[in-house]
Amino acid sequence: MVALVGAGPGDPGLLTVKAARLIAQADILIYDALVSAPIVALARPDCELIYVGKRARNHTMPQHEISALLVERALAGKCVVRLKGGDPLVFGRGGEEAQELRSAGVRYEIVPGISSALAAPAYAGIPVTHREMNTSFTIATGHEDPTKTASTVDWQRLADGHGMAIFLMAMGNLEHVVAQLIEHGQAATTPVAVIRDGTTPRQVTLVGTLATIVADVAQAGIGAPAIVAVGQGVSLREEIRWFDNQPLFGKRVLVTRPRSDRDEFVRSLWECGAEPIVVPSVAYAPAPEPLAVQCAFAALTAGAYSWLVLTSAQGVATLFEALEAAQCDARALGQTRIAVVGEKTALALRQAGVRADLVPSTASASALAGELASRLAGEPAKHILSWAAQGASDVLASELRAAGHHVDTIAAYATIPTLDPELAEAARASDVWTFASASALEGFLAAVPDAVLLRGGKCVACIGPVTSAAARELGLLPDVTAEQATTAALLTALKDSFFATGK
Repeated sequence: MVALVGAGPGDPGLLTVKAARLIAQADILIYDALVSAPIVALARPDCELIYVGKRARNHTMPQHEISALLVERALAGKCVVRLKGGDPLVFGRGGEEAQELRSAGVRYEIVPGISSALAAPAYAGIPVTHREMNTSFTIATGHEDPTKTASTVDWQRLADGHGMAIFLMAMGNLEHVVAQLIEHGQAATTPVAVIRDGTTPRQVTLVGTLATIVADVAQAGIGAPAIVAVGQGVSLREEIRWFDNQPLFGKRVLVTRPRSDRDEFVRSLWECGAEPIVVPSVAYAPAPEPLAVQCAFAALTAGAYSWLVLTSAQGVATLFEALEAAQCDARALGQTRIAVVGEKTALALRQAGVRADLVPSTASASALAGELASRLAGEPAKHILSWAAQGASDVLASELRAAGHHVDTIAAYATIPTLDPELAEAARASDVWTFASASALEGFLAAVPDAVLLRGGKCVACIGPVTSAAARELGLLPDVTAEQATTAALLTALKDSFFATGK
């Protein structure tokens, strides 16, 4: 089976649900140059990835070989996804590949994607139709099949000033396209937009007229991949542009969180127009003293603790791993009440089928300790188990003990430096460094020992006051500190900072 799948224009958020499901199921992923890395990353770890990207005058694999590869792998019994930028049937040669598959007797399906012809203008603030300006739009190629003896492009229709003409693959022939439109009656004053890398943090939009656009593009040095939009709707760009005027647009943001933690934050960065560079500085590791964890877990399931405190989503994951290993479920926690450090941990717990009894108004260990102590005021001393990471702050345990309670802290998991050799280069390439914990900071400095010198004009952003204090102690003074220890608060703090500075 072969699925001819459209990956959309670049923003991974524009991938269709069906496309994401097929990519996750694929045995083999054969993908093009315009497919963004986060979309390719949706494939299974054991999926075979085959890059067949094409750029102008630089084709990794000729089209006939790509078609033959699809047939070969499908006939070998593999589930093959042919992943194309945009839509496979909008100048994507998907029709030709479908013909080859049918001729070979291979089953296939076609999954549409959002074409850059529609998405790039939308992200640039250019409507392809507007009741007062463009009553139609036409998508045309700016690069016809070189084997054709004559052009079949209907230039007369494209030059109709009542519609929007959108050209794909036109950068190599832009002068010819402009000349043909003017020759067939289009006014030289007609607005034109060239949008490069549309829907991505690298998006560049250049606006001119048919009379000026060729010179404007040459002066700006804009090349493929880009679309060309010609029509009166281009004049609305400054009024309704939205994507590329966000405070984080175009910023390259280093994400050092462990891979299992990053998805929501990374997705939010994309939506803000930033380019996430994901290279974790730490990874999760098993508990350093598994016997101690087993003993604490046995006491917990025996009802020895009145309260269980969970300080992270990873803590929730390790708790339910322990329950699974013991061949039991949340019922084994009996009447034990559960407190969590913040909404993200509460969400992870709810996803496991359990609601927290206490979520503090501020996501911090100190706030959790204070609210739990207040809730237990006047009651006999309680036995409390703090299920945390190795080396976690002792603030929570200390404050609860000061309130007269008995607290056992167990290191249910550890965080260890990844020492990824790519981290230093990622740090150099980034405009913003983000840190979600003191351990992430320590892991980063272990992999990038010259970080203080390397920093230059980069922004250092920390997820909360505790992480910010750790950064100062380590000599990496923070520029941005989120008020609460959540990625949502960190994102808000970043946007506020860049909006205020205008940088």
